[in-house]
Amino acid sequence: MIEPMRLAETFLSLVQIDSVSRNEAAICKVLRERLEALGAETSVDDSAPKTGSDTGNLLARFAGTVDVEPILLSAHMDTVEPGCGIRPVLENGVFRSDGTTILGADDKSAIAVLLETLQVLQENGLPHGPIECVFTVCEEIGLLGAKHLDMSRIRSRIGYVLDATDIHGIITRAPGANKLTYIVHGKDAHAGAAPEKGINAIAIACKAIAGIKLGRIDHETTCNIGIIQGGLATNIVPNKVVVKGEVRSHDPNKLEDITKIMTAAFENAVHHTQPIPGEPPSVPSLETHIESDFVRTYLPDDHPVVQLAMAAAAELNMPLVTKTTGGGADANIFFEHGIMTGVLGTGMKDMHTVRESVALADMVEATRLLLAILRMHASR
Repeated sequence: MIEPMRLAETFLSLVQIDSVSRNEAAICKVLRERLEALGAETSVDDSAPKTGSDTGNLLARFAGTVDVEPILLSAHMDTVEPGCGIRPVLENGVFRSDGTTILGADDKSAIAVLLETLQVLQENGLPHGPIECVFTVCEEIGLLGAKHLDMSRIRSRIGYVLDATDIHGIITRAPGANKLTYIVHGKDAHAGAAPEKGINAIAIACKAIAGIKLGRIDHETTCNIGIIQGGLATNIVPNKVVVKGEVRSHDPNKLEDITKIMTAAFENAVHHTQPIPGEPPSVPSLETHIESDFVRTYLPDDHPVVQLAMAAAAELNMPLVTKTTGGGADANIFFEHGIMTGVLGTGMKDMHTVRESVALADMVEATRLLLAILRMHASR
């Protein structure tokens, strides 16, 4: 039933449509036309002004042929840079770019798998429950499309996001994350003529960072400082620096604790900086901004989403194991809104690099698994 060459042609056509984050309108238009041709009721939401994209998220609904609860299937439309002018190559069953750009398998391999799955369902008249497809924008720059999706439009309470590597794994655990921004204010002065009249904001930030353990904290918690912006010139004592970082953990209490530890390091560095006589007590000072980026996901092994995927894989004699990841995905956002979603793989490798690849055989296997999931879902 699955046509590998049709799947390959779909993927090749998709990756040649430029769709770096905030520029997904072209691929959204193509997908909408293809989905409607398959009988879907489609709509594009009004999230664009909030995400900065040139289009909203694409939603497609397929009426079920059997009366079971609806199921969500999702992938994202955007890619990272360098993602324009992709020239894909298929050699020995493996897709790659020409080496000057990414391939775009993240996440267009997933979109191709979804389209092939839906095509097989329709042309073979296979029984299935109601299907809701969501193709998001701006996933690669902070899950923005999913964050600004009106979840009241989604009826499904279970589903699968296709956005991982391993076709023999289902991601059931992903961390929650906090985004941290610290703005240290000092006092400017001439660095050569009167440095003692200044308070170096960068130096304060460095003391704070030096007192923080970064990287892997334990088996389920990490933290990082990723951006430092400050200073105007080498001959000016910098009066401001912006430091941005993150904390991730599978344990909400640890997420909160490490966030507090990082914040305390900046507060202490500012507090213990010697003030300049005559300056107001507000110099130096600290601004702190903490934002929840996404909540953790946790699906126990006996959850219906996991059991359904496992049963489908067993029917195909395909190995499938539950997996834990350190990254976030649209699944985290769906999970936050009560939609229990596992993350399935398509075989894509070396994502976000010019060495990215995906094997056609893996995409075919991903399609087989998804078809089996939908078939078993309909039988329940």
